[in-house]
Amino acid sequence: MSDLIKHNASELVEMLASKQVSSVEVTQAHLDRIAEVNPTINSFLHVTGEEALKVASDVDKRRAAGEQLPLLAGLPIAVKDNLTTTDAPTTAGSKILEGWIPQYDATVVKLLRAQGMPILGKTNLDEFAMGSSTEFSAYGPSRNPWDIERIPGGSGGGSSSAVASFSAPLAIGSDTGGSIRFPAAVTGTVGTKPTYGGVSRYGLIALASSLDQIGPVSRSVLDAALLQDVISGHDPHDSTSLPESLGSMADAARNPSVKGKRIGVIKQLTGAGFQPGVQARFDESLELLAKAGAEIVEVDCPSFEYAIAAYYLILPAEASSNLAKFDSVRFGLRVTPDGNPTIERVMAATREAGFGPEVKRRIILGTYALSSGYYDAYYGSAQKVRTLIQRDLAKAFEVADVLVSPTAPTTAFKFGEKIDDPLAMYLNDIATIPANLAGIPGMAIPNGLADEDGLPSGIQLLAPARADARLYEVGAALESLHENVWGKRMMQFAPELKVGA
Repeated sequence: MSDLIKHNASELVEMLASKQVSSVEVTQAHLDRIAEVNPTINSFLHVTGEEALKVASDVDKRRAAGEQLPLLAGLPIAVKDNLTTTDAPTTAGSKILEGWIPQYDATVVKLLRAQGMPILGKTNLDEFAMGSSTEFSAYGPSRNPWDIERIPGGSGGGSSSAVASFSAPLAIGSDTGGSIRFPAAVTGTVGTKPTYGGVSRYGLIALASSLDQIGPVSRSVLDAALLQDVISGHDPHDSTSLPESLGSMADAARNPSVKGKRIGVIKQLTGAGFQPGVQARFDESLELLAKAGAEIVEVDCPSFEYAIAAYYLILPAEASSNLAKFDSVRFGLRVTPDGNPTIERVMAATREAGFGPEVKRRIILGTYALSSGYYDAYYGSAQKVRTLIQRDLAKAFEVADVLVSPTAPTTAFKFGEKIDDPLAMYLNDIATIPANLAGIPGMAIPNGLADEDGLPSGIQLLAPARADARLYEVGAALESLHENVWGKRMMQFAPELKVGA
């Protein structure tokens, strides 16, 4: 294994700029790592090595010629397989899109290409991003590099496990109810959900349009900041894209501070229901923040009690609408039944064969919630709860600059533990869902290892809408406090991945 892959993205950027290493060397080192470990952890559904090396070679030639290059030029990256790419299949983890090559790149992918970043491949996910473990991927689950018998989170378990296994220095994820932050928590990585509209969703295969947001996955807060700066900005192709800039996240991460900051502990997201080791690491982080000069206050968000119920009405309703386009007529899989098939029979046979159990479950639930006579009782009521959650958060931010909680109630659970119990699976998102319902930014950073199992836990930071830079300022400060305690970075604790297991 090359030492190059152990460097954080920000370190590799400096090494590339100073010509200590070439982009081809860095890219090849990561492709070699993918070849070594991907048969075990299944982070990547598609590897685009040849194209990545072409981009890397071009960057090296331009740099050698003295051309002024973008900051992240030559740095390889992985992309979640629900963003459209013209040079690789985009499956969203579903059989219904197996082998589909889109005709256009997602805006985020265009921005990565404009930077000159070699794309290593497309990462695994729960089908259409519906799940918390990648066990609902049609192409098999990804595995957690800390323990391959455990889940790497979901839906973005492919991106988190790729970064955690040193198969990629950076990755792109999407977060509808915690699909960047929960995987970050259980794999010891950093994951950010930007403010809704801060990053274009054009080219993201929609799950729930009012909740989805694209964001960075990395091994440090600064790395995430560098990537968010690249993918942010207004996009006329996305009607929900914010018109204004949110500022430089990298500048905020390079100037970390918690002194004088008011840190709000969310009353509803601590204590009962949280694994003791997860709670212990969270309490220790609060002590570190207090010693560094932060003021710790408790905030009350009573509507959070209803967040999961509201979310699992809003999301299926929007998913039911968004997935109606997969009808066998326009693109994707087509199954023709025997006899005299009508369009209705072809559509039914295709969706039966192409969609997995979790997708079908949510389509049925969402269609029911939107049906005549039930719309106001279910979907309408859930939207009212969403407004209450937004009001609770607005009130909390009047007394706190940043809100904190454990990112997830537990560390990574074992495969099969919750797959037959949808309600237990949904409860993993109890701490992350409110940020999506309110459209505010959230970040998960490593918070040490739980005593019970020696697995990573995470702490979540929330900030008001458009105040993403505040997350990076506080997150980088807390990251530094942790490193002072641990004496090394979180990923240096990770056991060597046993390949071929």
